[in-house]
Amino acid sequence: MKVVVVSDTHMTRMAKKLPDRLIQELQDADAILHAGDWMTLSVWDMLRAFARIEGVAGNNDGDDIIAKFGHRKVLDIGGLRVGLVHGHLGPGKREDTETNAYRSFDQGSVDVIVFGHSHVPLIRERGGVLLFNPGSPTDKRRQKQYSFGIFTIESGSLLTADHVYYDDKS
Repeated sequence: MKVVVVSDTHMTRMAKKLPDRLIQELQDADAILHAGDWMTLSVWDMLRAFARIEGVAGNNDGDDIIAKFGHRKVLDIGGLRVGLVHGHLGPGKREDTETNAYRSFDQGSVDVIVFGHSHVPLIRERGGVLLFNPGSPTDKRRQKQYSFGIFTIESGSLLTADHVYYDDKS
């Protein structure tokens, strides 16, 4: 099972369309995860044309997006327990995004936590849980490249968790 992982699309402020590199990977996706900061439900419409999509709201999302997705959820994706959260809720600042995401789920309740907010791609194990931030496909901020993620899941196991990096968001 191929799962494309995105966050912080910030559309239509940072981009008017999905980047070509992302669309290329969406063509054969089985599922899509979006970790917040959509900014418009039109992103949901764009993504759901490719595969089943699950998401959460981020700090830049309006009431319509919050009502549709909520701020946190636990999903069964191919038998893998995935916690999905933006990472902005908690006592810390932006540099505490990883900790905010980690503390959003009870210990032992998830295998993987997908989060966004910082726009900084990350893959790290913490307390037996894989933490994954895909970065942003449209708003790289201080990063050298735009990015998103791809998970390969089989029989309830995460076989690969990779970032896809690229220079052109068009």
